Amino acid sequence: MSLTVDIKKHLSSFDLEVAFEVGQETLGFLGASGCGKSMTLRCIAGVERPDEGKIVVNGVTFFDSAARINLTPQKRKTALLFQNFQLFPNLTVAQNIAAGIDPSLDPGKRKAIVREQLVRFGLEDFEKRYPLHLSGGQQQRVAIARMLAAHPGILMLDEPFSALDAHLKSQLEQDLLDLFDAFENSILYVSHDIDEAFRFCDRIAVVEQGHIQEVGSTGQIVNHPKTLATIKLSGCKNTSRARRIDAYSFEALDWGITLTSSNMVPEGLQYIGIRASYLSRATTQTVNVVRCVVDRISDSRFERTAMIKSLGHLESANRIQWRVDKLEVPEGQLPDKGDEVDIFFDPRNIYLVTG
Repeated sequence: MSLTVDIKKHLSSFDLEVAFEVGQETLGFLGASGCGKSMTLRCIAGVERPDEGKIVVNGVTFFDSAARINLTPQKRKTALLFQNFQLFPNLTVAQNIAAGIDPSLDPGKRKAIVREQLVRFGLEDFEKRYPLHLSGGQQQRVAIARMLAAHPGILMLDEPFSALDAHLKSQLEQDLLDLFDAFENSILYVSHDIDEAFRFCDRIAVVEQGHIQEVGSTGQIVNHPKTLATIKLSGCKNTSRARRIDAYSFEALDWGITLTSSNMVPEGLQYIGIRASYLSRATTQTVNVVRCVVDRISDSRFERTAMIKSLGHLESANRIQWRVDKLEVPEGQLPDKGDEVDIFFDPRNIYLVTG
């Protein structure tokens, strides 16, 4: 099972140019809103037409500008789940599920497929209800059931949890994980949440302004980012422009400090990043210790976030985020606004990128 995409499409704010291949796996598209993630899925589904390029799914050419091939969405046998589910309001649950099934199938077979999906998603008691009388989670289950009833060659999900509250989202995530395990074709999953993409995807494509910046396993994207876009989208809060000093040291220009790295600093270094949780109060360390002032604090249930500046760079508007685990640090030792503290920047966990 495979998907090959190599397309271009001119948009008002940028040109979408993406090329990638997917096997029997889940590929996540991670990027900010409006970067081209959803447009890519819509082009594959046939809802939008690329200006040029080629889309091939399981050996079937969906689109080929050179050969003038452009299959209709109905002929493409794809399943695209939008953020708002797009159920038919005038159809019951059972009728919505049946809407995705080939109308040429025997009525008995169609009924059996609907029943199978009702049971799979625990919707047996709701088959005669209309979408208006369903909860958000129930509507999502119906939408996914309709997708599977069509026996698609590829599944595509566009931020499926964005409209759900945290409790319901947690429940439905488990349903979706079971679905992904059972589906033996390619799955594309759009998200702007790195934790969500990490849970669901085998690989992640980082998208920025219509271009794929890099593709890698979830571990590679989180632990070894290669671009500034990936550093930011992977959840790293601290980034700075940087200048290489020598093989193992550099200057973080936005923070006004010089640091060393356990990894070799590349020629052409442009940016560095370090996660807020990789900063700590210095104890016995002798390198990468920077005297800082706490400029602001904020609390959550289990963490205190301190925004700090280096003592020699107090006039800068650029703060560094330091995250402290309240379960590990006694309340009397938590940083407070105005405190001067020695902060250790772990040299083993600094991201160094050239673009």
